[in-house]
Amino acid sequence: MANAFHYSIGKKFLQAISGAFLVIFMLLHATVNFFSVIDSLNGNFGLSDGLFAKGCEFMSLPIVTIMVPVLALGFIIHIGYGIYLTWYNIKARGGYKRYEVASKAAADSWSAKNMFVLGIVILGVLFFHLTHFWAHMQLEEFTGGIAADPYLLLTTTFGSVPVLVIYIVWFVAVWLHLSHGFWSMLQTIGWNNDIWLKRFKVLGILVASLIFLMFVSVAVNAYLQAHGIIG
Repeated sequence: MANAFHYSIGKKFLQAISGAFLVIFMLLHATVNFFSVIDSLNGNFGLSDGLFAKGCEFMSLPIVTIMVPVLALGFIIHIGYGIYLTWYNIKARGGYKRYEVASKAAADSWSAKNMFVLGIVILGVLFFHLTHFWAHMQLEEFTGGIAADPYLLLTTTFGSVPVLVIYIVWFVAVWLHLSHGFWSMLQTIGWNNDIWLKRFKVLGILVASLIFLMFVSVAVNAYLQAHGIIG
């Protein structure tokens, strides 16, 4: 029984660490994308010397490119163990249950109850996202092609209302997943006393909200640019 307990804790710890890695990537990714909004405010949207263009050049540096397979591995681990933990809880409890959580506040959280469902939604739209951006930028560079204009990709993608709506729904799912996952991750690695757990919950909401607002502002800004409403 003790071995099974420690084995389960080890799985959750690996899930937390892989989740932390993805949070850092999302903060970086959201920041680089948000440069396009700053470019709009400065009148540099679409220019080769704009902040967003420079950010994309940074993301294409060899040291960053090397991190792509590492990121992919981290994502696979996070999703894989998310599926495993859900299956483990179903088997252990005799029915469908959410992630095992340690506090009533977590048990009352809609996000905590639906982390697996949110993960599936995020995964599904992620493939949709990769066909819009990664396939036309990093993949082109990997295969010796020429990467597409990042500004044009933004306006072409988010200029469509249905696509814009799908992305905003996706961003909401990311916010819900992160707002619970951030503090749950810290709780899993041992930072779970009553005082700090409350602070981590607030910090989790702030981090999730920052990522959400940056991504949404990028999408809405690109839509407005595409239709000549600003620019």
